[in-house]
Amino acid sequence: MTNTKLTAPGGTPSDVERIKEESNYLRGTLAESMLEPISSGISDDDNRLMKFHGSYLQDDRDLRNERQKQKLEPAYQFMLRVRLPGGVATPDQWLVMDELARTNGNGTLKLTTRMTFQMHGVLKWNMKKTIQEIHASLMDTIAACGDVNRNVMCNPNPEQSGIHAEVYEWSKKLSEHLLPRTRAYHELWLDEEKVAGTAEAEEAEPMYGPLYLPRKFKIGIAVPPSNDIDVFSQDLGLIAIVEEEKLTGFNVLIGGGMGMSHGDQQTYPQLGKPIGFCTPDKILDLAEKVITIQRDYGNRSERKNARFKYTVDRLGLETVKEELENRLGWSLDEARPYSFDHNGDRYGWVKGLKGKWHYTLFVEGGRVADFEQVKLLTGLREIAKVHTGDFRLTANQNVIIANVSQQKKKQIDALISEYGLTDGKHFSALRRSSMACVALPTCGLAMAEAERYLPVLINKIEEIVDENGLKNEEITIRMTGCPNGCARHALGEIGFIGKAPGKYNMYLGAAFDGSRLSKMYRENIGEEEILRELRELLPRYAKERQAGEHFGDFVIRTGVIAATTDGTNFHH
Repeated sequence: MTNTKLTAPGGTPSDVERIKEESNYLRGTLAESMLEPISSGISDDDNRLMKFHGSYLQDDRDLRNERQKQKLEPAYQFMLRVRLPGGVATPDQWLVMDELARTNGNGTLKLTTRMTFQMHGVLKWNMKKTIQEIHASLMDTIAACGDVNRNVMCNPNPEQSGIHAEVYEWSKKLSEHLLPRTRAYHELWLDEEKVAGTAEAEEAEPMYGPLYLPRKFKIGIAVPPSNDIDVFSQDLGLIAIVEEEKLTGFNVLIGGGMGMSHGDQQTYPQLGKPIGFCTPDKILDLAEKVITIQRDYGNRSERKNARFKYTVDRLGLETVKEELENRLGWSLDEARPYSFDHNGDRYGWVKGLKGKWHYTLFVEGGRVADFEQVKLLTGLREIAKVHTGDFRLTANQNVIIANVSQQKKKQIDALISEYGLTDGKHFSALRRSSMACVALPTCGLAMAEAERYLPVLINKIEEIVDENGLKNEEITIRMTGCPNGCARHALGEIGFIGKAPGKYNMYLGAAFDGSRLSKMYRENIGEEEILRELRELLPRYAKERQAGEHFGDFVIRTGVIAATTDGTNFHH
């Protein structure tokens, strides 16, 4: 039964819809393009399809002008992203990624804000063997990008309870259940033969259909009191409810999302909204039906308005909930109580269950590389060679060396010291709570620097922090090179969105636990103005804050940022 109130927006389908439609379930002309020897790039149509296979074509923007002058094509390279539900990798898998980064990539690994590996600088001719080696290590890159369900996040906490392990299993099940069914990936990269007489094309994508989703779709599971995965930023957020030390189910939130476009009031970041509670055995069905609602009613003509949050806002929360329950054939229960108290990581050694130890390493900007003082890439490689537990990539771009036995702890500790690895204790809490997207030189969307610049800016902010006795105050600070929100800037107590080289919009006032969005404070400002603003705000915070008050709450209580607005960029 279709709800009569439900319609998808009209208008001519976007070009990406045409590409998907003509692609024969994501095949397109990728097989030919990848063998084409003349260019190190691929056509725009094939690049759109490539995302579904876990990769983007990029070029080194630092070299762009110089190459143009020399009449050379851009320095094309691929970014490859792994599907790694819940961010858990074995030491062997770590070693495979490390080796591929050094032989086929740019010699570094990026730990992403969705808890997975990203590798930059892979040349076209190396793509197939790189993907095959990732596959041989029991990982893949399917659906790590593209208009499908992306990497499923969950709290990576290995030390606290059996509940966390159970939630991780659900994140894996969701990831598998929501994968595209087309065999295109296996044919293109893994040389799978086309099977003669396969079922009709209608069967190729029973859930997604031939056009997949209007835009990407993100799922995350949080385990209170930690909201490290920023559950309110997900298209579908699940909050684990634990009663009498048992996982009884999940509160369900829908319609979160961080992206927006500068100067376009029709786009905005938004928090997911609660619609009820369901037991664990029902979440695969629930996630699938939520995705089919977005498939049927999302905006396919205007990609800027194609995310699920806009579908929910256009149709109305109650209408979407009613349609979901129609499709499920059962009703959600009332949401259950829970509370969050932070969204950061807990650094250093922590003792967990069954006598195992866990060490959370601070990885600035999520970039695993060998720096002058800190040989992060080499150090982690040496640790992986002796480690018998696992690695957990966190939503804050750090890594946990998890499940270390008592016997191995000393050896791993020695390697941590030898290579200058750190839990960040000697840094300010502000730096440890910072996050930046990749931005320049590899991201084609970046308008300004983020990963390369944020540490430099923090050096200067730390002087203000130190002068005001705030070195140990955790203030979440996030920077993105464009408004797409990969570092979830709208949930930073201090957020920066790149506007142009050296210019940022500055946002303030998000909640420390990720439950309130920030709001624009200053538009299009450079470093000098940023520091001037913080020289005024941080001393005030040091003097006037109440006991235990977070910076985001302080700027709202004192009226630096108004608590409510007309709602254009402050959706709750």
